[in-house]
Amino acid sequence: MALTSATALPARLARTPDDYARIGIEPRAIKLWEDGMRTDGSRGTYEWWYFDAHLEDGAKLVVVFLTKEMTALKKPLSPSIRIDLTLPDGTSIRKLAGFPAETFSASTETCDVRIGDNAFVGDLHAYTIRAHVEEIEVDVTLTGQVPAWRPETGYWLFGEQGERHFAWLPSVPQGKVEATYRVGGTSRSVTGVGYHDHNWGNAPMLDLMHHWYWARGAAGPYSVIASYITAEKRYGYEALPVFMLARDGELIADDGDKVTFEELGRYIDTATGKPVGNVTRYTHTDGEERYVITFTRLSDLATDKFIDDLSGLKKLVARIARFDGAYLRFAGELRIERYRGEQLVESHRDDALWELMYFGKPRP
Repeated sequence: MALTSATALPARLARTPDDYARIGIEPRAIKLWEDGMRTDGSRGTYEWWYFDAHLEDGAKLVVVFLTKEMTALKKPLSPSIRIDLTLPDGTSIRKLAGFPAETFSASTETCDVRIGDNAFVGDLHAYTIRAHVEEIEVDVTLTGQVPAWRPETGYWLFGEQGERHFAWLPSVPQGKVEATYRVGGTSRSVTGVGYHDHNWGNAPMLDLMHHWYWARGAAGPYSVIASYITAEKRYGYEALPVFMLARDGELIADDGDKVTFEELGRYIDTATGKPVGNVTRYTHTDGEERYVITFTRLSDLATDKFIDDLSGLKKLVARIARFDGAYLRFAGELRIERYRGEQLVESHRDDALWELMYFGKPRP
């Protein structure tokens, strides 16, 4: 039987006064401890600290410190580090390394995460990130240009009592990056623009969400974070939009309820078999004021099927269960247009990175 609005379980962004009180946070007032460890690493939980940057030499860098991989949530603490580096010539290097649980430590008072000799440390404004996996080594400083932000509480609640959650804190929506990356014996030091966020939850994301688009970028005086989350079937494929727009480092819009989303030029990615929008557009309308944020894909940085990371019995079980998760990351053009009524007031363009994540089974 198909789910209807009457039979689907609720999925929503937590934003009532009771929600804030229960979580123990305040509207618009982000504290240092919020970027500290928010789970205990136990079975069924997950948490990661994420950084990405596009660098002035054309390189693109992603570094993630995880308490465990998304495909291993039933495990106890199983820390890992992921480094994705796309070199200026387009060469892609991707590394994932697991570490013993005893090498992991994380403060609950601030962002201070250590995995072996690697570190992800900061204070909602300035961060240092050091990571070394095989022949790849990165040393990064990130200095915020836009203050830490979250969409309301930053918690999405699923179920009648909101007992399952996914949480997200963009600790540095945009920042200046100074990075040194080493590949084998070759080292380069460059500057660029970067981003850091922090995610955690208490239920498998593939049980909560069907897919999401997530994007961030900067053009002219503007910085933007935009996402369009589609909940899983049992939650009625509920749409959960996210939007933040800042001008000259000051927040000017962040109400997802005022955003419409478009997915244009749809095609099927040959590597994953997933439908992808070649152009994604977020339009924020507030009275006569309208911002149109357009991401146009120019190249693919990743096209991965999660099942390819599994082997043996796990892979067989995933196939039987029709597990169909995939991750795609893109580079392309960001265009930010501001309208007053039908009149175009200003337009800016620049480079941007964004992703499309499919979590589980195909949508009928």
